Formats: sequence, C-alpha cells, structure tokens
Amino acid sequence: MAAIMQGVRVLEVAQWTFVPSAGAILADWGADVIKVEHPVHGDAQRGLRQLGAVSIDGPVNPVMEHANRGKRSIGLDIRSGEGTDLLYEIAATSDVFLTNFLPEVRRRLGIDVADIRAANPSIIYARGTAYGTEGPHGEHGGYDMTGFWSRGGSSASATPSDLDGVISQPGPAYGDSLGGMAIAGGIAAALFARERTGDPSIVDSSLLAVGTWAMGVAVDASLQNGQPWRAGPGGANVAPTNPLTGTYRTSDGRFLAVSMLQGFRYWGPFCRHIGRGDLADDERFASHESLAANTPAAIEELRAELASRTLAEWCDLLEDFDGQWAPVQNTAELAHDPQVRANGIVVPVQGTSTEDFELVASPVRFDETDLAVRPAPDFAVDTDDVLAELGLDQERIIALKAEGVIT
Repeated sequence: MAAIMQGVRVLEVAQWTFVPSAGAILADWGADVIKVEHPVHGDAQRGLRQLGAVSIDGPVNPVMEHANRGKRSIGLDIRSGEGTDLLYEIAATSDVFLTNFLPEVRRRLGIDVADIRAANPSIIYARGTAYGTEGPHGEHGGYDMTGFWSRGGSSASATPSDLDGVISQPGPAYGDSLGGMAIAGGIAAALFARERTGDPSIVDSSLLAVGTWAMGVAVDASLQNGQPWRAGPGGANVAPTNPLTGTYRTSDGRFLAVSMLQGFRYWGPFCRHIGRGDLADDERFASHESLAANTPAAIEELRAELASRTLAEWCDLLEDFDGQWAPVQNTAELAHDPQVRANGIVVPVQGTSTEDFELVASPVRFDETDLAVRPAPDFAVDTDDVLAELGLDQERIIALKAEGVIT
C-alpha cells in the first residue's frame, strides 16, 4: 500500500519550504495534512514567482507545488482568540503539529509545545529551525542559504580552491528539501514510538544540523586532524592517486563522471572497454601501487581518449560496462532520464484543475508502487470542509468569515 500514513493527521503552521516540504512528504505518504495559512496573505511563498534568473509565469508554481502538494489549506487568523480556539480544536483531532515559526512568535500566538499539548496531550510536536533550539542563536531565523549551505560547511567545501569567491547552492530550496526529509523521517519515528509506548515526542531538526550531517564525513575528518575540507581547483578534476575517480571532458564540452573506488580492479577492464587495451598492459599501470604512483600519466591518457567522443557516444559505449560511471546531467535532462521515469522519481500530478503537469516525488517508495501525488491546494480552499468536520454549522462558518477569523 503506497499510502502508508493513511489515517494520520498533520496540522501544519509553517511557511516557505524547509518545514512545509516535510508536510508534503507526509502527504505523499498518505497523511491528511492541514495547512494553516494567514487569512489574507496566505503562505508568503505563494507570491514567489522568481527562481534566480527564472520567472514563473505559468499556472503552475513549482515552489508551492514542491512543498505543499497533497495538503488541505485553511485560512485562519490565529492571532484572534476565536482563531486560536479553532486551531486547538483541530489540534485535538491531529497526530502531529508541525511548525517553523520562531520561538517568540510561537509564544505570542499560543502555539508552543505546552499550548498545543494542553489541547492534545498525545500530539507529536515537530519544529524546524535555522540553528537549533539551544545556544546563542536558538531564537534566530534563517534560510537554507544561510543555515544549511553557508554556515553548514557546504559552500566553502564545494568551492574550487582557485575560485575568487564562493559558489551558490546548486538549486532553489536545496537545503530546505533535504531538511524536509529529515523532519519527515523524525515524525515517522515518533509516530512509531508513540504506537509502541504511548508517549508523544518533541521532534527537532534544523538547517544547521542537516547541513552538518550532509558534510558529516568531512566534518568527522576535521575533528580528527583539525584541517578544513578543501575542494580541488575548478575544471574536470580527478583523484590524485586514482585515475578512475573524477570527471573527464568529452568532445562536445560535456563531462563524464567515474567513481571506481577500486581503481586498479577496474583499470584493465575499463581501458579495454574503451579500446585502449595498450593502457591495460602498460607497465606504468601494472599494479595497484604503480597505478597510484603514475596516476598523473594515466589521467593524461584518459583525458585525451575521453575527449575524442561526445558524451552520448560514451554513454552508449559504456552502457554494458559494470564499473561505476554516470553522465553529468542538467536538471532538464534529469527530468526525462529513463531511469528516473522507470522508478517513479518524477510522477504525474493527480486530480489537477489546471493543465496536466508532473512533479518530483519524495524519495521513498512503498511496496514497489509509485506515489500518488496530488496538487498543492488553492489558498484556503478547504476551510469550510475542515471546520464542518469539527461540527461547525454553516451559519457559524459564515459568521466567522464575516468577523475575519477565517477565509
């Protein structure tokens, strides 16, 4: 069954992508995710129609769809007493409360742990922060560019050593999306623990924690030797003692990546496969030790050879080779990669009211079944339905709208 979390209700009071993307993953898995939005403005990200140099002019907003697909949206003024009371009523019917509001705002709005637990003592309380809940910056906000990419070590570590500056994240909401996976996994673990013990958990994750985990092996090395991780110079780079780990430029200016960590094991078969059996028999590369010692020469030989054909030609030639390699693809190519399609990594969105479109599925499948991804809700479209489920009649709902408590 793909809807592995059917029957779980999540109450989300969050904006932007980091924490809402966790709600999107849970919705992909079948949970009923109720997204509470500002009764006038909605999620601030609804107005974001610019991704770097790319303007979003069509009917589908990929920023909102990525982080909010499959949810139900209500417009609720939780700054008002009646709005807060309604929020508590929904919380009483929910399994999880999910938020990324700053601590001071949570306290002011009455949505901190004690407040929500007063409405539902068994609810799992999950929060995503920029820098964690403790320490001198525990009350500070941030985005993935600051908390994950920059402070979390990725930017400095990925920047080529000969570049005057630092590189940016490779795409919008890069750290946010990774962080959403961490929170969703934490919520799943907390639901499992509550099922076993009856005890609800407080689930915490931060952009800084996710960024540090992503760089974990390099950080662990720094803990041992006190040295920062440094990238090599820009360009097509290869490991200094293994010619089969790195990237090589092809004749059309594209790049082929190889990652054969057991370099000498694959050296002979690889060279023969690409028509260079002479390199397999070359005494300079005749043992693990000599290959490592003569890696610069091996790299030059491979650079010349791999620059003789296009990337597509190398992909065809290497299709049946069992060593580890991959084309360096851009996002447009990745979207149509047949392996991506075969594994349900990009799926059609079901039940769309606009033209048909597709989205990247969250990265876990269950029972070998593609996820059923539904579109993000229109602003406040589910307000009446959610309140009716609480037992409010139509007359009361109309009155709340007139008072500006709901949308």
